[in-house]
Amino acid sequence: MTRRRFPNHITRRQALRGLAWGAACLPLIDVFGGASAFAKNGDSATSDRPTASEGRARAVIEIWMWGGPSHIDTFDPKPDAGQEYCGPLNRAIATNVAGMRLGSSLPLLAAQADKYALIRSMSHGHNGHETASYVTQTGRDPGGRLVYPSLGAVVSRMRGIDSGYTGTVPPYVVLTTLQGRFSETGFLGPRYRPFVTGGDPNRTRFAVEGIVAEGISDQRQRDRRSLLHDLDSLGKAIPGSPDFERLDRCESEAYDLILGDAGRIFDLSEEPDAVRESYGRNTLGQSCLMARRLVEQGVPYVKINARGWDTHKQHFQIMRRKLPELDRGIATLLTDLADRGLLESTVVWCCGEFGRSPRVQWEAPWNGGRSHHGRCFSALVAGGGFRGGQVLGASDSKGVEVAERAVHPRELHGAIVAQLGIDPDAALPNPRALDVRVTAPFGSGSSSRRLPELL
Repeated sequence: MTRRRFPNHITRRQALRGLAWGAACLPLIDVFGGASAFAKNGDSATSDRPTASEGRARAVIEIWMWGGPSHIDTFDPKPDAGQEYCGPLNRAIATNVAGMRLGSSLPLLAAQADKYALIRSMSHGHNGHETASYVTQTGRDPGGRLVYPSLGAVVSRMRGIDSGYTGTVPPYVVLTTLQGRFSETGFLGPRYRPFVTGGDPNRTRFAVEGIVAEGISDQRQRDRRSLLHDLDSLGKAIPGSPDFERLDRCESEAYDLILGDAGRIFDLSEEPDAVRESYGRNTLGQSCLMARRLVEQGVPYVKINARGWDTHKQHFQIMRRKLPELDRGIATLLTDLADRGLLESTVVWCCGEFGRSPRVQWEAPWNGGRSHHGRCFSALVAGGGFRGGQVLGASDSKGVEVAERAVHPRELHGAIVAQLGIDPDAALPNPRALDVRVTAPFGSGSSSRRLPELL
């Protein structure tokens, strides 16, 4: 049989070896968010770059309380509502800001209320996880011809890949798993998807997917890289090829994450034991510490998907564990950012897709649970130019309805992007060429959607 020849007198076997190298590199390319490594070299993916003015903030840390936290057990206590609503969490505690109170399980946060603002009148009216998550994460109402991107994906486009971001770690990082309620990137597409770490930062070694492999030592990674180079006969046969030079750059950046200084960002063993203990030795606490390390390295958007807040049953038993973890994790994060001079340039926002029903469901089969409640819930926002020690809006005496200054998630989104120096009215390209803006219009005049009360 005649041996088939490829261009430049490359044999079929040589070509297959080269393809093996390319396939081996594909997972490493994926670490950087699709074709972003190639986009740096001037291809069409970088055209139509968005512009952004100078803003006070440089990064965002979002703490997503997945499942929906009870607002009256956390940021909007109602101790006078009685057993039917409060159960055993029937006390409110004073904070270091006069007149501002928190649930009794949050004493560390109460001691630094001057660092954050509370919004007690968040509302969108949706009680389904998927729809409520979509509205709160995108700031858009469901339906219509487009699936909109999350705030993280928008920031990734406007402050990341297409705006000169040169960090080795991708510009949008999720700790540690996607919530899977909707497409994070929407119509923006996979180029702006987050880098999802997987693993657990509270483990002895944080096994970041694509970077740290369980049971694989650094030396074995080096040996694997050496083997890949030995197999790269196709690349050696075509010296000076721009395509192979791009693959080489991709490989170098990927292995910098795995074995170089960039990879050390994810190594929490570099932190003193006292610092790790202060955050709390649990997944949420160590995720907060990891988020601080990432923004310290210039990552524009970090989302912590904190599970466990969907408490239809045994709500109060679960809260005995979850609330102290939340209290310690966020309080230490705010203190740490402030001590390092990062709080003024880092927005921290914390909420879930909705609140939980103020009236406790004591009857079977719930036996002391709380249901979904999208009519009224709370959010915490700090740093990046948001004024601490403030309370915006109010709920009624039992936390059932908004009593004062309803706030839709799109208003919070508008305020956050404005603090990042991104114009909320800037065009956001989409496949249908529709008139889509960075954040959805709200009311008359742009200032009405930027929460001027808190800025």
